[in-house]
Amino acid sequence: MASKVQTTAADALAGVLTDGMTIMAGGFGLCGIPENLIAAIRDSGVRDLTVVSNNCGVDDFGLGLLLAGGQIKKMISSYVGENKLFAELYLSGKLELEFNPQGTLAERIRAGGAGIPAFFTKTGVGTLVAEGKEVREFDGELYVMERGLTCDLAIVKAYKGDHAGNLVYRRTARNFNPMMATAGKLTIAEVEELVVTGQLDKDNIHTPGIYVDRLFEGAHFEKRIEQRTVSQAEQVSAS
Repeated sequence: MASKVQTTAADALAGVLTDGMTIMAGGFGLCGIPENLIAAIRDSGVRDLTVVSNNCGVDDFGLGLLLAGGQIKKMISSYVGENKLFAELYLSGKLELEFNPQGTLAERIRAGGAGIPAFFTKTGVGTLVAEGKEVREFDGELYVMERGLTCDLAIVKAYKGDHAGNLVYRRTARNFNPMMATAGKLTIAEVEELVVTGQLDKDNIHTPGIYVDRLFEGAHFEKRIEQRTVSQAEQVSAS
């Protein structure tokens, strides 16, 4: 069996990227994002991408790098409020956007990875979210049908991984990564630490290696922190 372990992000992506493909990218805000893989995708020059991610990074980091290069055609997301370029592209008609309630997005990805084509949820009934979708009554309550999501390539970030592809995430950096790892035709993981198979605690593996096709140990992680800021008036009031 060929080794899953690659040396760099570029090596891991070799022969994978094509224009027009759908990519899922793990992360929540800037926490747990596969930043080395995102940078390598930017450097590849691939275009017309549909990207499934909770958000789209910020203007100069994360998936925001792909936006800046004009490489993303459509986003399937739940929150995009920290990216000025995203707003400009969307409002000017240069970027397609499919909004999802955050829990619905997570369940759509989980369903896709589990082979479930669709499910019904009360979230969004009677709102714009339900427009154009089937609404059905169950036990006197209305539910909207949502489709499961899959992708050509899932890129995820883990704390540790072994040579068999088993992954462990660290605290809130787990976020969307585990379900996305199950929903890709091909899944590539970048890890902070690569260990020999058998070293990870078998009872605490979050993503089994069967879902992971390639992985590598990242060379550098910025791990940017999003800071909460308050206005001067609020600071004076608080004091």
